[in-house]
Amino acid sequence: MEFSPCHMLQNGSVALCPALQQLVAEHGPLNEEKQALFDAAKQIGNNDEQSNWKEELLQLREKVTLFLSHLDPHSEREEGVLFPMMSKYIGNTTGPIAVMEYEHDQAKRNIAAFLEKTKMLDEEVNKEEAKELASYVINAYLILTEHFMKEENVLFPMAEQMLSDEEKEELAKHLM
Repeated sequence: MEFSPCHMLQNGSVALCPALQQLVAEHGPLNEEKQALFDAAKQIGNNDEQSNWKEELLQLREKVTLFLSHLDPHSEREEGVLFPMMSKYIGNTTGPIAVMEYEHDQAKRNIAAFLEKTKMLDEEVNKEEAKELASYVINAYLILTEHFMKEENVLFPMAEQMLSDEEKEELAKHLM
């Protein structure tokens, strides 16, 4: 019997192959950035004194743009490699892959809306406008937080069980 680096642990949880483990590991830095965005977005519009909400939004915009530059390659590897591999077994019109793609789309739409609406800010951004704009970042955070949890606890273990060793090696090649 050949030893596979991917096997069931004694407690019943699934040990992920290196390629799937890499996708999980990418969540760590993304979660840290995502949390910082959430914290910054929650602060916008929360103080009662007159604030420079435009400046706060522009600073948040810079952070969101940087976050997106890290999130996009991760998402593209999932959408371009892992999801199609899994779709051969479970389809992609309903079920886990459809949900994952929908959540990617929803998070990206919220981020895109924030970036578009903060591209040309008026000098006079009021408190309510600032909070509304920040809510796009908060919504993306909430979607991605739940999404990462689903990937780590459901999708990646499912992929570990269904993908062949050859497919896992192919996945690893695309992640390098």
